[in-house]
Formats: sequence, C-alpha cells, structure tokens
Amino acid sequence: MQRHAEGSSHAKLILLGEHSVVYGQPAIAVPLPDLAMQVHIEERHAGQMILAPNYQGPLDDLTEAYEGVRQLINRLLTFFDQPHLPFLLKITSNIPQERGMGSSAATAIALTRAFFAFFKAPLSDAMLQKWANVEEAITHGSPSGIDVATAAHDLPVWFVKQQLAIPLEMALHGTLIIADTGIHGQTGLAVSVVREQLQTEPVATQEHLSALGDLTTDAKIALASDNVMQLGKTMNAAQTHLSALGVSHPKLDELIQAARQAGALGAKLTGGGVGGAMFALADQPEQVSAITAALEAAGARGIWLQHYPKN
Repeated sequence: MQRHAEGSSHAKLILLGEHSVVYGQPAIAVPLPDLAMQVHIEERHAGQMILAPNYQGPLDDLTEAYEGVRQLINRLLTFFDQPHLPFLLKITSNIPQERGMGSSAATAIALTRAFFAFFKAPLSDAMLQKWANVEEAITHGSPSGIDVATAAHDLPVWFVKQQLAIPLEMALHGTLIIADTGIHGQTGLAVSVVREQLQTEPVATQEHLSALGDLTTDAKIALASDNVMQLGKTMNAAQTHLSALGVSHPKLDELIQAARQAGALGAKLTGGGVGGAMFALADQPEQVSAITAALEAAGARGIWLQHYPKN
C-alpha cells in the first residue's frame, strides 16, 4: 500500500448514433480529454473523508447524488480487505454534471484507477470497466456501457447495443465547441417520442434510424482519415434525421443555426436531446472564436472546447 495515489479520466461526447443505437444501429462516442477528472487518495490517521465538487465530509454521509460513488468505494475497500482504512479522497473535475458528458462514469474510472494504484494492484482494462460499472449501475440503473468504455480510453469507441465497445482509429484534427442550452435534457422522454413514432409511422421512422446508422459508419471513416469536411456534413445530416424523429428542441435548433452561420463545418445535438447540449466542429482558430461568440450571443449557458491536435 502506498502513502498516496492518483487516478484520472475524462469526459465523453456522443458524436453520432443517438437514439438509433437503441434499435441496433452503431454509435460513436469520442473522448474529451480537455475535460478531465482527477482522484487523489492519501493516508490519514482516522476517518474516511471525501472532498468533492459538491460535497466535503465523511464517506458515510455522502449525499444521494454520490450514492454510486459511496457504494463503489466501499466495495473496493472490501475487495482489498481494508473496509475501515482511514483516508482522504479528493475529487477534482472540470466536467459539467448532468450534461450528457459522462461525469459519473469518469468519476468511477478515476476512482478505480486511484484505489488500484494505492494498493499497488494490477488493473486490466476489463476489470477497470467492470468496477466502474458498479457505480454506473447504481447511478443510472441500466447503463449501456458506452460512457465507461469511452472514459477508460483515449480513443473514440464504436458501440453496438449488447456488444463490447471497440476502440476506433482517430486521425482527426480540429476543435469541438460544446454548448449547453440551459434546459435539462430529457432522455427518457426523447426515447419515448422515438418509440411512439416507430409505432405510428414505422416505415418513415425506420428510414431515419437506418440513415443514422449509415451516417455513423461515414463518421467512422472520416475520423480515421481526418476528413473534417465530411465529418461536418455527416453531423448536419444526422441533425436533420434527429429533428425528424422529434428529439431536437427550439433552443437546440437556435444554437445549431448560430454555430453554422458562424462558420461551423457541422453542428448537431448530442445525447438524448429535447434540451441538453449541442456541439459544433471547426478546424481553424478563427472559426472557433467566431462560433464561440455566436453561441454566447444566442444564449448558451455554458461553452466547453475540446482540441484534437494534428498527429
């Protein structure tokens, strides 16, 4: 056992495949390493103390929002046969919470890495994801696994329902500009909207879902070949199908239109939709500045950047 140890992770973004992934089509999630999560553990003489962005106090008094974290820590301590180990655990993050960027999965990945490092234990990728899914199952009920898989890797992942996530090659250079509408996304409601459409308009709805699957394949090729223009066109086409499925929102549409008019190569919603966040793609610094200014003027409540340097 060490005196102190650290673990890290990062946010994620659903690039393509929202909603269609529910019906067997592929989805791609990309890592957001500029939005980072750090967990630091160190020994102390007594007590098990947590310092987190929205909580400072004993492990046993963690608020309901951190119940998955509390359960994961207790199970890790039991696994290492140190249930009463005194420690100070500090969580530092610049990942926005409840914005579909995988904050809870990133926490679970960083926690697991920190504890295994603290106890000097080897940690395979499969074991890392298994432990992280303990927290995700408590926090989200029935997680798909895409958040954990992306938070555990520095590469995009290709995800198909009930299959293992596969890391993808990425040669992309450019910047993603992510903006929050200020309206909490309603994933459950959005999923219900698509399900209802599939029942009442099965042919047209299935065409949209299949098209989103094809666009996800196109995005995979664009990522590997650094074809930012093609990726932007793919994003715009995907947004058209998502809007037709009824999962966009007037505020999302406003921000997407503002980004495109400011020079974005592409812009679309990310995650469940019906509120939540959108993102735009740019490949020049002046585009990034113009898009950011346009999103601010259009009323974005928060803006985050992810730079992918040219290899």
